[in-house]
Amino acid sequence: MKSASGIQNTVQTWRITFFVGVVVVVFLIYVARLFQMQVVEYDEWLLQANDNRTSEINLQTQRGIIYDRNGYILASNAPSYNVVVIPADLPDDMGEVQMIYRELSKLTGVPVSLNEISDEYPYVECTSPHGVTEIVTYGETTAPFSPVTVACDVKREVAIVVQENASVWPGTGIEVKPVRDYPTGSLTAALVGFLGPLPASEEAAYIDLGFVPNRDKVGYAGVELYFQDILAGSNGLRVVEVDGAGQVIRDLAPPVLPTPGLNIHLTIDTRLQQATESILINELDLWNRYFGELRFTSGVVIAMNPTTGEILAMVSYPTYENNRMAELIPAYYYEQLLLDARNPLLNHAVGAELPAGSVFKLVTAVGALNEGVVTPDQIIETPGKLDVTERFYANDPGKAREFVDWVYKTTPGGFGQLDFWHAVANSSNVYFYKLGGGYLDEVNPGLGICRLGTYARALGYGLKPGIELWDTADGLIPDPTYKRINQGESWSTGDTYIMSVGQGYALATPLQVLMSAATIANDGKLMEPTILRDIVDGEGNVVQPFSPTMRWDLTVDPVIQGYEDNTIRGCVETGEMSTVAPWVFDEVRLGMRLAVTEGTLLEQFRTMGVAAAGKTGTAEYCDKYADARGLCIPGSWPSHAWTVAFAPYNTPEIAVVAFVYNGSEGSSVAGPIVRRVLEAYFELKAVDSALAP
Repeated sequence: MKSASGIQNTVQTWRITFFVGVVVVVFLIYVARLFQMQVVEYDEWLLQANDNRTSEINLQTQRGIIYDRNGYILASNAPSYNVVVIPADLPDDMGEVQMIYRELSKLTGVPVSLNEISDEYPYVECTSPHGVTEIVTYGETTAPFSPVTVACDVKREVAIVVQENASVWPGTGIEVKPVRDYPTGSLTAALVGFLGPLPASEEAAYIDLGFVPNRDKVGYAGVELYFQDILAGSNGLRVVEVDGAGQVIRDLAPPVLPTPGLNIHLTIDTRLQQATESILINELDLWNRYFGELRFTSGVVIAMNPTTGEILAMVSYPTYENNRMAELIPAYYYEQLLLDARNPLLNHAVGAELPAGSVFKLVTAVGALNEGVVTPDQIIETPGKLDVTERFYANDPGKAREFVDWVYKTTPGGFGQLDFWHAVANSSNVYFYKLGGGYLDEVNPGLGICRLGTYARALGYGLKPGIELWDTADGLIPDPTYKRINQGESWSTGDTYIMSVGQGYALATPLQVLMSAATIANDGKLMEPTILRDIVDGEGNVVQPFSPTMRWDLTVDPVIQGYEDNTIRGCVETGEMSTVAPWVFDEVRLGMRLAVTEGTLLEQFRTMGVAAAGKTGTAEYCDKYADARGLCIPGSWPSHAWTVAFAPYNTPEIAVVAFVYNGSEGSSVAGPIVRRVLEAYFELKAVDSALAP
């Protein structure tokens, strides 16, 4: 076939038809796809387009400040200076760029080049081992218009140099970030705590709340953890339009401003806290020098207002330096704390479960008087030791067991005849053995384990104290069921004897010991201990005022449980509830007063100018550390030292407990600590009165 021009067409018609058909099909496919995208999927593609051009910028808020009761700062926000580079703003000339890298390296100590960023060496702000070149290159490939951090927490002088040279070193700058500053450091670390990065197990939940990983920090211990939601505030948000390189063009909506965290005033008096810590360390050092060895290494002192529950001082020694956790938590330091057998990361004042020893006799005293086991003026024989037939069940013929008084080695005859007040004052073990477990016809029956347990719980033992700290323990007030489950045998009369003097299976925290004495000082009113004075906003307006909380008044609230007189089947409740007669606390306080004027605390409190009342305690123990040192010798175990006291005697306004680990004898080791803390409190009170307008 020829065309009009005479050129012959050699392409077969079907081929042309096929080609045209393919073109038409492809065209129709494109039209269909275009229709699908522009009409059917319009909303979805519009959303993706908006996502590509919009970005959300999280605005960091300011964490609330923590003060003591007098307004002294315990935790605040300090500026941290980071050297940053915006890759897109660097010069085009590579020679100038290298010059900037070298100058930044000289100032910050970060190498010009080190370790390519990889799976083995990923980039982590402030911590990864990379050079300036690698860090900036990483920023250039991820977000060239966003600042990438080259060096963190540089000195203020370095920050000033970088800012002064910003025009000479284009693309460089200083980013100011808040970090936590603890002016009182280790003095209040056990109370205040510290911050750390978002925990991996809770990261998703924190992200939902607006937190940013690798930037925002949350409480890890102490008040910082307990009041995390109050102190943290909430971050703000900017929704902005960005170009293809990520540079911000404009705001697409009014920014949501960050809400600063609320500020907190604690009940702690930093002056008394400092005095208390110094007194404790001084006494430990004094005894260690006396013995010529490092024998006493740790202890606890707590001071509380018994009428309000306010904690005025709380020292757990040894502790840690929370300022070392401000920027990041050093792995070597954290590991060092974990390996320390004294466990400095634990606030032992509320978290250490210990044998209470003779300070627990206050429980036995209250219960025995209130239940009519003994009368205050009743004379009880208190020889140096008792030979008791210990029985595990009703018809058990039993076996002989010896129970000795603490004066037996020096005074085999014991205390002789004692009334209730002088038994408390002299802390006679034999007297309280008889009150707790009974003895022949002289004390029949005794208080018994079940009633002993209910009075212990009524005075604050065996329950979490309710204080605003996460690491609180509830201690242990055992009963026959506990022993069967954990020891595989029945409760014995000997178990009741030793628990009556705070030994055996019973465990308590120092705060619980203080609560029991404070309740007696406060006429039976058990106040919930608290470290929260009030919560205020940034302008000083009180959001939550101080409000003391009373758990119960033992003279009014029927919290004493009645039990059947049968310990073989365990403690069987009768359903009857009772109170404590007000006169009981008067008599116990009188016994504690005699301890200061003529008993176990006479020598330690002889020079004190304010009338006080107290109780000593020596608690035998055998833990893994004592066992490793070969100290757990049967019949001669090592012991902890306790003393608890309150003052003034007639109108108590402060109660103090001191505990010294492996401190031997309570009155000689813990007694002076308590007296000196009481004296420091009244000295500070006198100063405040003198300075008051």
